This record gives sequence, C-alpha cells and structure tokens, in this order.
Amino acid sequence: MAWKRMKKVIGKKGIVCLSVALILFIFLFCAFLSRNVLLRFYADRRISDIEMRYGLNIRYQNLAFKGLNTIQLNRLTVIPQHRDTLLTLQNLDVRIGLWKLLQGQPDVREVHLNGLNVHFIKKDSIANYDFLFLSRKDKNVSDLQDDIDYTRRVKVLLNLLFGLLPRNGDLMDLYLTERKDNDFMEVHLPAFRISDNRFRSKIAIREDSVSQQWVVSGELNPPARRLHICLRAFHDETVTLPYIRRRFGAEVQFDSLMLSLSQELSQHGAIRLGGKAEVSGLRVYHQRLSPETVNLLHGLLDYHINVMPRILELDSTSLVRFNLLSFHPYLRAERVDEASSHRKLWHFVASVRKPWFPAQELFGSLPVGLFGNLQGLRTEGKLDYHFLLNVDFTHLDSLKLESDLKSQDFRIKDPGRTNLSKMSGEFEYTAYENGQPVRTFPIGPSWEHFTPLDSISPLLQMAVMQSEDGAFFYHHGFLPDAMRKALIVDLKERRFARGGSTISMQLVKNVFLNRNKNIARKLEEMLIVWLIETEHLTSKQRMYEVYLNIAEWGPLVYGIKEAAAFYFDKTPSQLTVEECIFLASIIPKPKHFHSSFTEDGQLKENQAGYFRLIAGRLAKKGLITEDEAEAVRPVIELRGPVKDFFETDSLKVW
Repeated sequence: MAWKRMKKVIGKKGIVCLSVALILFIFLFCAFLSRNVLLRFYADRRISDIEMRYGLNIRYQNLAFKGLNTIQLNRLTVIPQHRDTLLTLQNLDVRIGLWKLLQGQPDVREVHLNGLNVHFIKKDSIANYDFLFLSRKDKNVSDLQDDIDYTRRVKVLLNLLFGLLPRNGDLMDLYLTERKDNDFMEVHLPAFRISDNRFRSKIAIREDSVSQQWVVSGELNPPARRLHICLRAFHDETVTLPYIRRRFGAEVQFDSLMLSLSQELSQHGAIRLGGKAEVSGLRVYHQRLSPETVNLLHGLLDYHINVMPRILELDSTSLVRFNLLSFHPYLRAERVDEASSHRKLWHFVASVRKPWFPAQELFGSLPVGLFGNLQGLRTEGKLDYHFLLNVDFTHLDSLKLESDLKSQDFRIKDPGRTNLSKMSGEFEYTAYENGQPVRTFPIGPSWEHFTPLDSISPLLQMAVMQSEDGAFFYHHGFLPDAMRKALIVDLKERRFARGGSTISMQLVKNVFLNRNKNIARKLEEMLIVWLIETEHLTSKQRMYEVYLNIAEWGPLVYGIKEAAAFYFDKTPSQLTVEECIFLASIIPKPKHFHSSFTEDGQLKENQAGYFRLIAGRLAKKGLITEDEAEAVRPVIELRGPVKDFFETDSLKVW
C-alpha cells in the first residue's frame, strides 16, 4: 500500500529520475570503492606505452588515492635501459580538482613532494637522457606543418601550465644534477614552499668547485591565469648562470631577473598574453659578441602578444627599454599558403617608429663593451627613427626594407673614446688577417706609397666606384634599395651571397672595426657611418682617397700605388681602361685574384661580361667614347711581380 501511495505521489517521471539517481549513486559508490584499481590500471597502461616507446624501466612501490581527491605515489624510479638511473622520488601527494579532471583538464590544487632526484649523466657519447631527443614517428613533419592552429596549441599549453601549477604545497629536498665526463653541476632546493599562491625559496648551485646561493620568489596563481617569478642572488650578490661557460664559452651575470606572464581577456577568438621580462645589472661576455664584457644597467620588455590560428603578433603597445632608450616594436609572423606547392611559408613584418627624441637617449644607452668606438660619446639635438621590414617568403621579390634616422639640431659635444674625424688628416692604418695585424702604415704624405686622389687615374676612380658604389658622392652613407636587393638574394639562396655595403660602410669597417668581428659590429658600423656622414666629419673626396689607399688588391698588397706596381709595373696615373676595370674587379676578392686567370696568366673568357658592363658605365660618364667602350676586351699584360705567380708553382699554392 505504501509503494502504491508513493507511486501515486511522485508519478512515473519521478520514479524514472529516482531510478537513474539510484543507479548513478551505485555506480559512483562502486567507482569510489575500486578507484585505486582503476588508477593503477590506467597508470600501468600509460607507463607500459612510455617504456616501450622510449626504452625505459619505470617502477613504483605504491600508487593510490588518499581520501577522495588526493593521489599518493611512493618510491618511483625511472631507469633507461643499459643506462644510469635518471630519476628517483621518495613520495608525492597531489590534491586535484576532480570536476575539471573529468572534463579533461588538469587542476592541481596542492602538492607535497619529498626526495626528488634527477640525474643527467653522460660518459663519452652515451647519456641516460638520449631518449628525450628521439623523434616521434606517428606524425610526419609535413602533417604537422599542415595542421597549424596556434590558438588551439597555445590554449592547450596554457591549460597544461596553469593546470599543473599548484596553489599550495611544498617541495622538499629536490636535487637536479648534471655530470658530463669530468664536469659536474648540481641544483638543490632544500625547501620550496607555496602558500596562498605565493612562494619563496633558496636555491643552492654548485658547478664543479664554485658554489652560489640564489633566492627565487613570486606568485603562482592558476585561477587568475597569472604567474610572476623574481630571481636574485642571496645577500644581494651577483647571479652567475651555470653551464653557460662550459656549453657556449660565455659568461652571463645579473643582479636580478623578473619574469611575469598573464592570460588576458581574449578578443575575437584570439588569445592575448601579457607580461614583463626585466633584468638589472646584466653582464655578458662572449668573444663572438665583443672582446669586452657587455654591461646593460637595466633592460625591460613589457609585452602584449596576440595569438590567432595562423598568426603570432607582438602588439605595438609592447615596450622595450634599455638604459635610457625606450620604443614600441611591432612584430607579426603569419603562416601563408604558397600557391604553387601548397606549402605553408612565413610572412614576417617588423617595424619601429620612434618620433623625435633626445639624441643622447640613444648614444647614452648603448651597452658598455658592445660599441667600443662610441663609448663616452655625448651628443645634443633630436633624432627621429623609422624602420620597416616586410618579408613574404611566398613572394620574396616584394620584400620591403626601410630604415631612416633623421636629425634636428644635432651635434657631437664629446667624441668619447674614438676620434671619428681621424680620417680627415694623416692617420695610421693597420691591416688585419684573421684578426691578426699584418701591416701598419700611415695614410698620408709620410708614406711613400700614398697616392693623392688627383694622382689616381680618373678611369680607375670611376671604374672602382661603378663596381662598388656608383652613388657614393650623392648618398649619405647608405643605399637602402641595394641592401633590400642583397637581402632578397641572400634569402633566396639561404646564405650570405651578396652584400649591400656602400664604400662608406666598407671604409668604416676597415678603419674602425677590423679588430672586432662580432655580432654587434654591423650596427656599430652603421652608427659610425651615420655620424661621419651627417656631421661631415670627413669629406667625401678624402674618404674616397683613403679607400683607394687602403684597399687590398692582392696578398699583402694595399693601396692603389702598390696594386698598379704589383700587376702592371706602373703608377696609378698611367693605367689603361682595361687595367682599371681589372683592378676594380679584384677588390671584392683580393686573396683570390688568380681565379680570374688561366694557368698561363691570361684573363678568363668569363670576365668579358663584367668588362663590357663597366666600360659602358665609363662611356655614360663621359670618360671614354662609345667606340672606345665597344673596343674594350678582357685582355691585359701582367708586367709586375705578379708574373712570378704564373711562372712558378706559386699560383697553385695561392
């Protein structure tokens, strides 16, 4: 009777709902009772797959739920086959968010870890971490390129990052060691505690016999999708990054380093990331960067990144600051389809617009040690800078390159370390071979081989100019279009196949920078050229005179007087049209001059096109007639000491 009354009260739909709820309760109750069996079953399947794929032996003593949502793991070891032990773990307790986990998203609420040891060991060519570099064969490279969606990929990475970061917990006695033959490095975290999303810990670093202590602090806030990390040395000393010297031959030190990342509100399906990277007291040394230690007092990147399905973009609201100078860069990288091959190639856009600002903000901000010739330079006035690079790899010929530095009321108050106007008078020039000085001589009347510009054949002057930089007397040190064309060729051939340097740039490189062949040299070269040309520190005529007197024309043959005597036993004023054109052709490859000749000392036939080109330009300039240009042939008679290279086996040596 009671059952009939209940059926009458709750009705048929109520009975169905009650039955479903009862079945669900029974299912969940059974799942709760068997949760450890299910956990170990799933874990063992995943471990078995990883062992088969990477050749590992993974063992644990116990894996079980403790309570409803805490997983406990004890005595874990990871040993690559026939290798040293990679990882050991005493115990780990992880409290997770079950609801998000059921949705397929990790959600670590609290972590308690004790006794984690990770050892990277390499003896000779055998390492216990080789498996980390094995390529996956379940998806080929072309498939990966065709399946690009940066929004989805970044979203997965962010969910993984913020899902695995705990809000509370502690990591006790964590060791990370690296041993390679006789080299050794160890990182030890005695106690890393996180409480209410905040953390602070000491880190002990030992590399061979050198020890350091760091302090790391910050915020891990997964619910707010935000993290912040600050690193400095204990007792306000200096952080020296380990491993860098041994691996790269460099030394990197700093007073403090701060990194932050936050996921901002998405707009129109794009993911927006923001944050900062800030360093104070940065000191970097590497011989390829600079012969001196590079010092940066303060550097900051305040970034805003937009991630779209095929586009990564650094928003122009981002800010870069180093020392006194700040500017807003814009970068965009997009994957586009190439119509002919259906490949996905890159389209890059980079731009900087820095309107009128005090000139000393630039020259006073150059890192000490990186721009040696500009150290101590003091200026006044204003500068305006614009830069644009637009490279579409599906249409390289459409490449755009713009770079323009303007000045207003600009002047040099103090040249600092280097006399940038030294070329105006006699000065000593040192020629270098592979970074070593080979000859030093004055560029002026006191050198017996010095030749004033008016004593050099006008044919030679024009031939060299038309070959190297036809607009030398009309530009201000740079030819952006020549640099643009050179960059197109280099990108097409994927090597430095063509240069876009003007005579001014070549001259500055040889007079001021030939000792310091490093990464920053090109920027320093361009700044010095701009200063000399803008301030008219040396006249164009004198610059060209210096150029022709220091140019290398053969093995230890410097200057036009030595070149004319070496090849033709003549003075620079006596050279014929063909001889001038030949000497102009030697400048780009002076150490390989013999490649232009046959074994018996005759110019090769492939020189004919170059001779016709330069002869035609000489005719257009009015230095020879059209008929004389038509008569020019790649035929010269070697009369100087160069003949010895063809009359003996010396040619084969060179």
